[in-house]
Amino acid sequence: MLYGTPLLHDGACVGLNELSEFVDAVVGLVAANLYPGVFVAALVETIFPPIPSEAVFPLAGYTVLQNNMGIFHAIGVGIVGGLGATVGNIIIYLVVLWLGRDVIVRYLKKIRLDEKKIRRSEAWFSRYGDKSVLFGRLVPGIRSLVSIPAAFFRMRFSKFIVYTIVGSCAWSIALTLVGYYLGVATIDII
Repeated sequence: MLYGTPLLHDGACVGLNELSEFVDAVVGLVAANLYPGVFVAALVETIFPPIPSEAVFPLAGYTVLQNNMGIFHAIGVGIVGGLGATVGNIIIYLVVLWLGRDVIVRYLKKIRLDEKKIRRSEAWFSRYGDKSVLFGRLVPGIRSLVSIPAAFFRMRFSKFIVYTIVGSCAWSIALTLVGYYLGVATIDII
């Protein structure tokens, strides 16, 4: 529970302790297995949003620094994370395409995402077109959701993949470098 309110996950209540343990396990995976850990964390974070990329990637950047690895490894970790997020977004896109709008709308209602929000995302996608996927990957809270209207509008799959890779890698690299450079700044202060 979060502040006395249960968190819903697939219709079941998930307590804050379980969520905290899950996030801790992912953070441990990243710290112990940098490149594969970041890939898996990004993939899982994309499909199951309780793991914030805003925590995973800076941690990965800091881990690169702590292991005396250079800036190119921080960029590499960001790219690997972007590729993990891309795989997660491809899964979302294909599932939405396969299930169709009606089933997805019914499911999203169960997790308290009403149809009004879905219609707004569709209108936004309709207005800005395919570029919504590229820029949406850079916006927290929208990053994974933008795959849904992309599938609803049957965005060309090759373009979806390219825009997703570019946007996801840009996001992941930026956050990884934040962790890396904050670690450098902390070391310089001490």
